[in-house]
Amino acid sequence: MDGMSWTETGKDAAERIWPEASALVYDDAVKARTDHLYARVKDVVTPMEWPAFAPLIDAINQLKALRGATILAHNYMTPEIFNCVGDITGDSLKLAQVAAEAEEDIILQAGVHFMAETAKILSPNKTVLIPDMEAGCSLASSITGADVQAIKAAYPDYPIVTYVNTSAEVKAYSDICCTSSNAVQVVEAVAKQWNTDTVIMIPDQYLAKNVAAQTGIKILTWQGECEVHEQFTPQDIQDLRDAHPEAVIITHPECPPEVMAAADFAGSTGAMAAYVKDKAPKKAILITECSMSDNVAVENPGVQFIKPCNLCPHMKRISLTNIYEALRDMKHEVEVDPVIAEKAKASLQAMLDLPKADNPPSFDTGKPLANVPYVAI
Repeated sequence: MDGMSWTETGKDAAERIWPEASALVYDDAVKARTDHLYARVKDVVTPMEWPAFAPLIDAINQLKALRGATILAHNYMTPEIFNCVGDITGDSLKLAQVAAEAEEDIILQAGVHFMAETAKILSPNKTVLIPDMEAGCSLASSITGADVQAIKAAYPDYPIVTYVNTSAEVKAYSDICCTSSNAVQVVEAVAKQWNTDTVIMIPDQYLAKNVAAQTGIKILTWQGECEVHEQFTPQDIQDLRDAHPEAVIITHPECPPEVMAAADFAGSTGAMAAYVKDKAPKKAILITECSMSDNVAVENPGVQFIKPCNLCPHMKRISLTNIYEALRDMKHEVEVDPVIAEKAKASLQAMLDLPKADNPPSFDTGKPLANVPYVAI
C-alpha cells in the first residue's frame, strides 16, 4: 500500500483506513518522525528491534492525537511502550491520581485490568480502553467481593484496607484502598480514624507483613501474593551480594519480608526510580519486574543495572501491536457496574484524599519482622 509513509495529518489522517499492524512499514518518513524517540531508548532497545517498533509507535502517536486519547503506562511496561507512547508514566498511585484528573476523553491503560477498572471508576464519563482484556493479576484473582463481605461479617470492628491490585468488586466492599507507595500512610491514617490498633489488609500477605513491621499496628491479612515478587528469596539476595558486592540492592514491598530485610532500600516502583535518580549508584540491582530496570536505566544512563528480574506474564500481554489495534478500532472498552463503581470510588477516593507525599516514601529495611496472621473466615 503506497500510503503508508503516513505524512498526512488532520483531515487526511482522520479519513485514513488504518492498516493491519503487520502492513506498517519503516520508511524514511517514519524514521524521521521517530528518530528522537529511538535516541531516548537506544541503550535498552537494539537497532535490530527498532525498525519493527517504529512504525507502530508512529501510528499510535498519530492515533492518540486523532482520537484525543492519553496513554497511562505503568512502570512495568516494556521500554518501547513506556518511553515512546506513554503520556503519563509511573506507579499505581500516580496513574490513579492522573486518571481522576484526566482531561482527555479517551484513556488507554497500558497496564493490567484492575488499573483500567480504576481509571474507569475515577473517570466514569471517559472512554477507558485496555489493549488486552485478559491482562490480569495474581493478586486480583486471589480474592473476590464475596470474600471481603465474609471478612467484614467476621471482623466488623476492623477497617479493611485493600490493595489497588484488586477488582472493582473487592474495592467496593472495602473501607479504603492503598498502593505500595502509600500503604504505610493509609494503614496509620485508617487506624487513627477508626481508633483501633488492628487493621485488615488484603490481599497481599507480604505487603501486609512489611507494612506491619513499619507501623507497629496489628494487621490481619489474606493469603495472596504477587507471582513476580514472591519468587525472590533471601538466598537470591545473598548470591547477588556475593557476585556484586559494590551494587545497591533495591526491593519492592511485595517481596517476602526476609527478602526486603536483606536489601539496602525498599519501596514502590516510584520510590525505586526516585532512589536511583537521587543516589546515582554506580551499580544497582532492582528486585522486581524485568522492564522496571530498563525504564529506570533510560533516565539514569550512568548507572549499571544488574537484572535478576522476573517477568510479569500479565503485563507482557500489552504490546505495541494491541495498543495500536485498540486505538485504531476503539475496542476493549472497560465498563464497571455503576453500583459497584460508586462504592469502589468511595474507597479509592478515601485514599486519594489523604495528603500527597512530596517524595515517594520508602520502607525501613532494618525493622524486625512482624507476625501477621491470616483472617479466619
